[in-house]
Amino acid sequence: MLKNKDLKSLIEKDIQFINTKLDYYLNCCEPKELWQAMRYTALLDGKRLRPLLALESTRICGIDNIEKVVPSACAIEIIHAYSLIHDDLPAMDNDDYRRGKPSNHKVFGEAIAILAGDALNSYVYQMIIENTPKTVQPEVLLNIINIISKASGPNGIVGGQVADIIAESKKFDEKVYDYICEYKTAALFEAAVKIGASIAESSKEKFEALSNYGKLIGVAFQIADDILDITSTQKVIGKTPGKDLKSGKATYPIVFGVDKSIKRVSALCKEAIGNIKNQNVDSALLLKIAEETVAKVSNNDS
Repeated sequence: MLKNKDLKSLIEKDIQFINTKLDYYLNCCEPKELWQAMRYTALLDGKRLRPLLALESTRICGIDNIEKVVPSACAIEIIHAYSLIHDDLPAMDNDDYRRGKPSNHKVFGEAIAILAGDALNSYVYQMIIENTPKTVQPEVLLNIINIISKASGPNGIVGGQVADIIAESKKFDEKVYDYICEYKTAALFEAAVKIGASIAESSKEKFEALSNYGKLIGVAFQIADDILDITSTQKVIGKTPGKDLKSGKATYPIVFGVDKSIKRVSALCKEAIGNIKNQNVDSALLLKIAEETVAKVSNNDS
């Protein structure tokens, strides 16, 4: 397993590589205002967790040539960016800030923001097809497109967002909240590891272990995000805190309390690590993501 110093260096190198590719794929075309709005949110500073997971799962499954997965890995990040643009809109979560910067609609207006999100959501498939190396078999590429499409649509983040809206100001049901977490957030985490494993044509056992890891970490990540909405500051989380309680959202910490929520985050991350260890998956990055997800709510220093 990589030492902390080597892992940090690899993560920094991968993030720089991802950012370079995102900049390349989102090269500004006409109409310029649309592409500027697309680039604005997609290129905001971020941890790039989802594409990092895609790169790492490719390596875990025996493929070091990350060029094969990079277009799909960046597609996951771009889909995430589209969801953030729409999530911040007045009709949704109505937030003026994202990652410490004005939200897309505050800079470009609501109409352009909506269209920028739409454009990002549809552009990724063109991007994947045009930029994935021809050495990737067509059936593998088709499967990856299906994975991303499912994760970004009604059976993924859109379905989760709808469930989140419907649940506002209603009696809390833990099953509903789990559904929201699994679809709204975990869907893209799970898709990220699936596309890496798919590119590498991994074994069924390893594919399932990584998929379970992605799902569990995604749910833990959403609960952690909900905890920070209560306990943290705008400077730390990069968006307006306290909005969940004001809007009547059904979140785990609001109903069950912060302490119980922290314990659940810890349990989910422990289970996620157990899943991959059972398949002898040795990954310092996957372990670090799980540990940091727990640490950011335990220490509130994310």
